[in-house]
Amino acid sequence: MTTASTPRSGAPRAVLADDERLMREQLRARLTEAWPELEIVAEARNGTEAVELVEQHRPDVVFLDIRMPGMTGVDAARQIAQMDVGDDGVLPEIVFITAYDQYAVEAFEQGAADYVLKPAERERLKVTVERIRKRLADRQGEAGDAGEGAGQAAPPLQQLLHRLSGQLGGLGVAGVQAKPAYLQWIQATVGQAIQMIPVDEVLFFISDEKYTRVQTATVEALIRKPIKELVDEIDPQRFWQIHRSTLVAVNAIAGVTRDFRGRQIVAVKGHTQKLEVSRSYAHLFKGM
Repeated sequence: MTTASTPRSGAPRAVLADDERLMREQLRARLTEAWPELEIVAEARNGTEAVELVEQHRPDVVFLDIRMPGMTGVDAARQIAQMDVGDDGVLPEIVFITAYDQYAVEAFEQGAADYVLKPAERERLKVTVERIRKRLADRQGEAGDAGEGAGQAAPPLQQLLHRLSGQLGGLGVAGVQAKPAYLQWIQATVGQAIQMIPVDEVLFFISDEKYTRVQTATVEALIRKPIKELVDEIDPQRFWQIHRSTLVAVNAIAGVTRDFRGRQIVAVKGHTQKLEVSRSYAHLFKGM
């Protein structure tokens, strides 16, 4: 693990993660050509180091090799997506480094993240750099983009991570892609009883330090599973993560407004609960 102890500046910052040293060196050299102002603050040899370095340096961009020993780049991205970035922070942009895989490349076209094919070709890297530059620039005007109503949102990062995870380990019989098995029922505590709650009936999940509250239109229950585990077990097309501690059913979103502090607030159909959207997930309601 290598790291540069340079002070925080106005230049964009990046962390590189690849278990192959030559690949890291090549990517660093070509990024220097394509994006001279980018400050590469650290390099990791595996997913675990990548997560630690992102936690330490809070970069604007993370370049993650998809296939690394131990923790894959997808697993690392999942942990990064669950980091507590603070009231003023946002999650870094994710760029995956991958050998050519048609299915993976198609997944990236959703736009939740970008990719660089091995070896990093100069022209394709320029495209990635321009996309990331635009996203970072767009963040500056993001605060004024929320309005009322839940319009069509960009596909969240968690959907891409679920799909890529399936590409890495979800091949079924005869090489056919296996469909992810998402939770259908929640076994929860309601008063002194254990109750089976259909996931279809859940409006939202909210976690505190010990428990996660499961809320339906008629039932409020508790489970011991944290949000960071639920996001891997719940269908990301049906539930959006809008805060590190909150998942909300997409079809239960009645609208999105701003409070007096400028925070996005989700109203839930058939319930009085108001759910705060953290800045890291503000893109879900952009352009409404």
